[in-house]
Amino acid sequence: MAEAGPSVFTVPAHRPFADALAEGLIALADGDRMTLARGLILVPNNRAQRAITDAFVRRAEGGLLLPRMAPIGAFDPDEALGQLLDPADAEPVPPAIEAMPRRMMLARLIAEERARIGEPVDAAEAVRLAQALVRTLDQLAVEEKPIRDLLDMQVEGELSEHWQRALGVLTAVLARWPGELKAAGKIEPGERRNRLLDRAAAIWRARPPASFVVAAGITDTAPAVGRLLGDIARLHGGSVLLPSLDLAMPEAEWDALGPDEKGRSIETHPQFHLKLLLDRMSVARGEVQRWRWSGRTAPGASAARGRAAANAMAPARFTGKWQALPPAERRLSGIRALECATPAEEAQAIAIALRQEIETPGRTAALVTPDRALARRVSAHLARWGIAADDSAGRPLSATPPGTLIIALAEAAASGFAPVELLTLLKHPLIQAGDRLPWLDHVRALDLALRGPRPAPGLEGITGKLAEAKKLPRGLAEWWTEQVALLAPLEAVFARDTTLSDTLPLIREAIAALTEDAAWAGPSGRAAAELFADVEHAAPLGPRELASSAVSPLLTRLMDDVAVRPPQGGHPRVFIWGLIEQRLQHADFAVAAGLNEGVWPALPSPDPWLGPRVRSELGLPGLERRIGIAAHDFTSVLGSPRVLVTRARRDARAPAVVSRFWLRLEAMTGGIARSPELRRWMAAIDRPGTFDPAQRPRPAPPVDHRPRKLAVTRLDRLKADPFAFYAQEMLKLAALDPIDADPSAAWRGNAVHEVLETWAKEDGYDPAKLPARAEEMLDGIAAHPVLRALWAPRLREAIGWIADRMIEDAATGRKPILAETFGEREIGGIRLYGKVDRIDRLADGSLAIVDYKTGQPPAPKQVAGGYAMQLGLLGLIAEQGGFPETDGIARGFEYWSLAQKDGQLGYVANAISSRSGLDPADFTSLAHHHFTEAAAKWLLGEEPFVAKLHPEYSPYTDYDQLMRLDEWYGRQEGAE
Repeated sequence: MAEAGPSVFTVPAHRPFADALAEGLIALADGDRMTLARGLILVPNNRAQRAITDAFVRRAEGGLLLPRMAPIGAFDPDEALGQLLDPADAEPVPPAIEAMPRRMMLARLIAEERARIGEPVDAAEAVRLAQALVRTLDQLAVEEKPIRDLLDMQVEGELSEHWQRALGVLTAVLARWPGELKAAGKIEPGERRNRLLDRAAAIWRARPPASFVVAAGITDTAPAVGRLLGDIARLHGGSVLLPSLDLAMPEAEWDALGPDEKGRSIETHPQFHLKLLLDRMSVARGEVQRWRWSGRTAPGASAARGRAAANAMAPARFTGKWQALPPAERRLSGIRALECATPAEEAQAIAIALRQEIETPGRTAALVTPDRALARRVSAHLARWGIAADDSAGRPLSATPPGTLIIALAEAAASGFAPVELLTLLKHPLIQAGDRLPWLDHVRALDLALRGPRPAPGLEGITGKLAEAKKLPRGLAEWWTEQVALLAPLEAVFARDTTLSDTLPLIREAIAALTEDAAWAGPSGRAAAELFADVEHAAPLGPRELASSAVSPLLTRLMDDVAVRPPQGGHPRVFIWGLIEQRLQHADFAVAAGLNEGVWPALPSPDPWLGPRVRSELGLPGLERRIGIAAHDFTSVLGSPRVLVTRARRDARAPAVVSRFWLRLEAMTGGIARSPELRRWMAAIDRPGTFDPAQRPRPAPPVDHRPRKLAVTRLDRLKADPFAFYAQEMLKLAALDPIDADPSAAWRGNAVHEVLETWAKEDGYDPAKLPARAEEMLDGIAAHPVLRALWAPRLREAIGWIADRMIEDAATGRKPILAETFGEREIGGIRLYGKVDRIDRLADGSLAIVDYKTGQPPAPKQVAGGYAMQLGLLGLIAEQGGFPETDGIARGFEYWSLAQKDGQLGYVANAISSRSGLDPADFTSLAHHHFTEAAAKWLLGEEPFVAKLHPEYSPYTDYDQLMRLDEWYGRQEGAE
């Protein structure tokens, strides 16, 4: 290590940083283990500490005493450096305010100030804005910009109205914020870190440490960090090791990074933040030396590739040099590219590439991507081969089982325990995990009971619906009573505006009771418990009121910021790294994935508080500096021995725009070499050896197993789609109504039938009493106010038409004789049965069969085609005495439709059209013929139940998936 001048080194991107550091420090110790043990390595974060520790372990021969390592990237570095930063004889630095109380206090101030200007926000939005304000305060502290600078700015007249309002709220909040901190006896975390780092630098300057101090991999550009690193670089035994500083970059390009005479900089360049750090260290690039240890135990990437990658990232006005570069300066040997159509294809190709790599013993492979959805997909594909990749980035707490349970409970309570939200909660896999089968039996029974339109609001509404059910499974009512007792306190709190202090304990207690504390176990459970403890402690400091609808969004936002990392134990040679996790780490084979704009690099996150002009006036980093850091991460990945870069041409919603990094590589090289074998393997992995699509189903059960009864409404299905009839009548598979469904046409039809049945049986067909019956029914659909508002006027008019029509018919001698009555007769060995809506006695003694329709009646051509025989079959049963007191011949077959025709609601349509040439008196004979013909073929005969025999008369899709319709429909019959 140099003793004169700054001791600053860099490890090129094509060398593994952690291994190079470990190799060099072991060499410099020259076999003295205590020299290593007494040393100190400052690292940027905990992940870097683990990577460097692993590198020492790989280099150890017979064991090592590792140097002390301390991450300083967090805002609480005193835990890492201990008495060095806060010695006992020094004046204590005030403690930093904790993260959750800070966020809640700021959220309260924001809510109060927004309410003061007449723009109130709910608690969830206030917490979101508070988190953005936390980032702003951290940036001000890191850049050592006092809040007073912002309060004293005079730029309101130069800002748009939106930014003026935002700045007004911000200045009002920040004017109150120092007083809040003082009252709490705390300071900003960034300010505390700056003080501690400056104290460490002062201590080292006054009393240089006896052992070596190395700052490794730190690229934080904070002024306090820069001063500390500058002092370390000038210590006896001190060194600073930077990752991937480009020493070969031409001076003109280096100087062009800025800032220029107007203060402008190229913040999107991968070297800009390193240049800024060197400036704050007071170190010139020419004083930086190359670290002479490679850290490689096998051949890796070449320096030529590193130069080519650096050339590809040249500032825009220097890219003209690409045309004059010799081939060796722009050749990306060892890098391949793969463009896929969709993210699903990209994930599968990456998984294949990673698996191929680890087929060679000892090789390591890593996926590097900021796209967490893509990372999860790749992990799922690897799992098919039993490869559990070490995904170091983790996933947000809100996406873990405990997180989803918390969200489900909050959403269910906020909805008044509506059926969908309630069942989502009760079916959660963490609930009653120890003895789950009995629990699921009850939940599934409740699911079936709640099918159809939503019941009345709240737990009481569900209890009422269960009480109205004609038949419930044994024990369901008692089980539901227990759940009501558990959930009722939450329902009471969520029925009004509340506070976090009132709500969180109830949610926690309910989850503990429902899961028997299983929700708080494991890494994600412990993270959820810690978050709840933090939020409950800080809740009194937060917004005063909380709308019930804001509880779930608020908790989701808080959990999104908590990353749950799995415990170690995955595959030792396959890794999934985010951009932060990959820093200082290398693998033999790396996949840089998700190279689309908005993903890598990510779009700059908008700052809701500081507009670009204000940030510039304060001297804060531009929002695009993150693009430069992402570019540096990208060039670091390109330093791996072998690299695959991938992208998808579209995302889940729209075509994707290729990343600027990809375009630069393509433009400089004239085209990156492709990896065609991956595309072939990706296409082949799920392709079967032979294609054997399903044939049209035609089950043919034995004759003695076939039904010996047929409903009048089932004849059409039997003839048009025999397979659907087979599935419904023989397999007993019935389509379930959706949960919390909007009332369907069938539901409305049943409701109207119930009205007319009650009217007929209790009011004796009195037209004057029919409207009152309709109003009773409308009062019963209070759970659907929109439906009631839209449907009620139409129903009233249609009901009025029925009453008027009954009066007109009565004047002609027509009289109803029964309504909503079941009838049956055995005809040819088959029991034919059905329920008739109404039968009238005409003046000549014949019968009229009436069927109520809320929609359009069947078209006459259906009758002509041998379908829509329902009224004819009912007439046949009536003529044969299947209904009481219906002796006579059926001559009228009428649909009383409540639909619109000729500008009014309600009309009568005859089943037998006058243009059909059929005599209504022959309709029952025609129906008898079609019935006996179908019964002889499918019920008494051996005819197979062919799917979609006549698709033009089988519009229903309930059984299309069961019959695998898409696999065979439309194919030639002979090809089957």
